[in-house]
This record gives sequence, structure tokens and C-alpha cells, in this order.
Amino acid sequence: MIKSELVQRIADQNTHLYQRDIENIVSAILDEIVKALERGDRVELRGFGAFSRKARSARIGRNPRTGDAVAVEEKFVPVFKTGKELRQRLNGKA
Repeated sequence: MIKSELVQRIADQNTHLYQRDIENIVSAILDEIVKALERGDRVELRGFGAFSRKARSARIGRNPRTGDAVAVEEKFVPVFKTGKELRQRLNGKA
């Protein structure tokens, strides 16, 4: 599912709301999650899961095409850990 499909499904379930308003709300939520991760905060949505960021240290990598050594800088990557309720629903136990 892509963002526009999510907006459309929410609009179909809430016919009293304008689609552009739903799109603004979804964008605002995602932007706030990104801003929190940029600050180094953890975002927890109870029952769904938690977003956080993890630091990957600098290392020497390899160019797969040439085999040459390449310096890879330190960076942060997003991490998502599912909540208990989501795991149970995916496994048919809810």
C-alpha cells in the first residue's frame, strides 16, 4: 500500500471528511515521526509498534562491481519494532 492508497481508504471510511484534509493529516503524522527520529527520539504507537533510529558505525566496504575498497561513513538507519497486538493480529491470535 502506498500513501495515496492509505488516504483513499481512510476517505472511503470517513465520507464526511475531505480527501485533501485526510492527505494533510497523514502527511503531518509522517512528518512528525520523521522529525522525532531526526532528533533521536523514539516514537511509540501502542499496539502497533515503535520507530527508533540506530547508529551504524563507519566501515570499509567493497564496490561489488570492481571489488575496490570504499569508505562508508557513519550513518543512522530507521528501525521499526512491531507491537504485541500487531504481531498477534498477523498471526491470527486476536
